[in-house]
Amino acid sequence: MTSPERVRATYESRPVDHLPRREFYIWQEALERWKGEGMPEGWQGTNFFGFDEGFSVGPEVNLGWCEPPFLPSYEEKVICEEGDHEIIQDYAGRWLKVFKGRRHGFMPDYLRHVVTCFKDWEEDVAPRLDPDSPERWTQLDASCSAARQRQEDQNMMVIQGMVGGYMYLRAMVGPEDLLYMFIDKPRLIHSMMEQWFVVMDTALEKIQSRVELDQLSMAEDICYKSSILISPDMMREFLLPYYQQIVDNARKRQKRHLYYMVDTDGHAPSVIPLYLGVGMDVMMPFEVASDCDVVAIGKQYPSLVLLGGIDKRVLAAGKDAIDRHLQHIVPPMVARGGYIPTCDHGVPDDVSLENYLHYRKRMCELDSA
Repeated sequence: MTSPERVRATYESRPVDHLPRREFYIWQEALERWKGEGMPEGWQGTNFFGFDEGFSVGPEVNLGWCEPPFLPSYEEKVICEEGDHEIIQDYAGRWLKVFKGRRHGFMPDYLRHVVTCFKDWEEDVAPRLDPDSPERWTQLDASCSAARQRQEDQNMMVIQGMVGGYMYLRAMVGPEDLLYMFIDKPRLIHSMMEQWFVVMDTALEKIQSRVELDQLSMAEDICYKSSILISPDMMREFLLPYYQQIVDNARKRQKRHLYYMVDTDGHAPSVIPLYLGVGMDVMMPFEVASDCDVVAIGKQYPSLVLLGGIDKRVLAAGKDAIDRHLQHIVPPMVARGGYIPTCDHGVPDDVSLENYLHYRKRMCELDSA
């Protein structure tokens, strides 16, 4: 099977020659470590880790992911220095306290966000989310044409990513202040979500008039270790109606089924029923540290396509731990189908190259059994 055929069959719960072989992503710091441990130069070209070839292309329209698709984005700059730290402004306008010279592998302190009131929103932020801005669409025809060609010639899946409503709001307001704003300023929340809907729906209409999509992927990160970061009632009031309309509109525009994928860290079982109610087909990455067990979840939701579920901590724990973990997950998920194994987030730099190669070898031995 080709890689696109394998993923399409996985989504449709049809037999495959082996589970799709891919990775969520690998930290750059891990790759740097592995170079010192013998990973060859040009490892991507040699398929050093036994990954499948790519299966998807994107129209490459910026609809955000962890942050809103601001145009223009905010100026990235250093505000001031404080000893071993510096205060920076990122492209979403937030002020962050970070280590000097380091931007990854830790949680920064978020000091300021761009929306505190209607004035901030209407005068500074909303204009950066104007769907009529011509600059948003300068590459649209070319990128959609290229995606359509590869869909037709190579059966590639065409996938468009987008920032989810919670991530969008959190990036502009901050996680704590957002909880107060749901109660104290609901009109402002709905105003921001109405703009989210307009930007996303406008973009999808433009894309789908040029190429049919196979998947709409939404970055949400709405869960923490044991539950949801906001209440189910808040989701039903401020998020789910907008999602339902986006998914309904997008599916009506085309003949082929449009898969709706939700990406949330944390305790995903808390929200699975809520997202299923608005049409979710696929979910990832099922963090094991947040009590996500893809075997149990797969039994509870047999039609849900699952991606992820391999504990990144186990990859650092040694070969015996890796073998036990994979034996628990892979054979029953091969039998179930509808599963793509990946690390439950980026592979961190505490994972040795020896351990990661052992993981990949064992995975390839088990995933077609």
